[in-house]
Amino acid sequence: MNEKYKGILYILLAAFCFALMNTFVRLSGDLPSIQKSFFRNFVALLAAAFILKRSKIGFSFKKENFTLLLLRATCGTVGILCNFYAVDHLLLSDASMLNKMSPFFVIIFSYLFLKEKVNWVQSLAVIGAFIGSLFIIKPSFSNLDLVPSLIGLLGGIGAGAAYTAVRSLGQRGEKGPFIVFFFSSFSCLVTLPFLIFQYHEMSLLQIGYLLFAGLAATGGQFAITAAYCYAPAKEISVYDYSQVIFAAILGFILFGQIPDLYSGLGYIIICGMAVFMFLYNMGYLTRKNPQA
Repeated sequence: MNEKYKGILYILLAAFCFALMNTFVRLSGDLPSIQKSFFRNFVALLAAAFILKRSKIGFSFKKENFTLLLLRATCGTVGILCNFYAVDHLLLSDASMLNKMSPFFVIIFSYLFLKEKVNWVQSLAVIGAFIGSLFIIKPSFSNLDLVPSLIGLLGGIGAGAAYTAVRSLGQRGEKGPFIVFFFSSFSCLVTLPFLIFQYHEMSLLQIGYLLFAGLAATGGQFAITAAYCYAPAKEISVYDYSQVIFAAILGFILFGQIPDLYSGLGYIIICGMAVFMFLYNMGYLTRKNPQA
C-alpha cells in the first residue's frame, strides 16, 4: 500500500478514536470535567511511561526545553478541560468541530511566537474558519449554549497553543513520547487535589466509561503519530475533520442529537477552509505541480 494511503487510514482511525473518546466522556454522565480529565490522562500516562521504558528513550529531557514543556502541558490541560465541558453541554459534533479550530490557531500562534510567515491563503483560511465557528457558537444572550460554546472554542485555542509548543519542542529535538508523558503527568498532578477533596462517587459503569475514554484517547494519539510518520501533515491533515462526521453519527445513534441548520453551515465553512488549505498545500491552487 502507498505510504500516503497508510497515513490516511491511520488519521481516519485517530479521528474515530477521538470521537469515541468524546462519546465515552458524555456517557460517563454528570461528573466534573476535572475528574473526567484525570482518568483520561492517567491512562495516557501509563501508556507513555510504558513506551519510554520499553523503547529505552528514558525520562530525561533538555533543561532548556522545560518552559516549553510546561507551556505545552498547561495549554493542553486547559484544552482538554474545556473540550470535556463542551462535550457534556453541547452536541458531540458541535463540541468536536469547535475543538477542530485548533489547526487554525496553530497558524496564528506560530506567526506570533515562532515567527513563521503567514501568507494570504492561510490568513483567509483563519478568517473563514472563525466565521464558521460563529455559526456554531451563535453569539446571542438568548442562546443557552453560548457559554459552553465559548468554552469549547477556548478548548480549541488551548489545543492550538499546545500543538504550537509541540512543534517548537520537536524542532528542539524533544522526543514525542516524553512530551506526552510530561503533559499527562502534569495534568494528573494538577487535577489530583480536586479529585481528593471534591471527589464525586462513581459507579463501576462510569469508571468503565472513563477508562474506555482514556484507551480511545491513547489509541488516537498512537494512530495520529503513525499517520504523520507515513505522510506529511499537509497531505493528510484534512482527513482529521472526519472526526466531526463520526461524532455526528455517534451523537445521533446514542443520544438522538441532530445539529441545527446554523451548525451545519458552520461545519461546511470550517471543513471548506480545511480543504482549501489542503488543496493549496498540495499545489492544486498554485502553479506548482500537484503531488500524486
